[in-house]
Amino acid sequence: MAALSSCHMLGFLFLAAKQGLIVDQYIDQVAGTMGKNDTGREAVTSVTLSPHIVFSGDKTPQESDVDALHHEAHELCFLANSVKTIIEVRGSWAVPSGA
Repeated sequence: MAALSSCHMLGFLFLAAKQGLIVDQYIDQVAGTMGKNDTGREAVTSVTLSPHIVFSGDKTPQESDVDALHHEAHELCFLANSVKTIIEVRGSWAVPSGA
């Protein structure tokens, strides 16, 4: 779960930087669910990433921008592409007051 979280974060930060966005803080609360997989073996069947991201700088993203960054980061993550686990992202974000 931590590896999936880190992979997603690195993709997100890379993509945000390419768009000129400044990320001051990225904290993820990741959770997983154990269950039986298709073959009846115990496995991590789902993972929920819940990153909270704080942006600063002159460029302020819209909610749709942040959603698109999460989607593209998920698509880029080689670990997410390598597992059968269901991965959901429920992120939140903020821009400090006065920004």
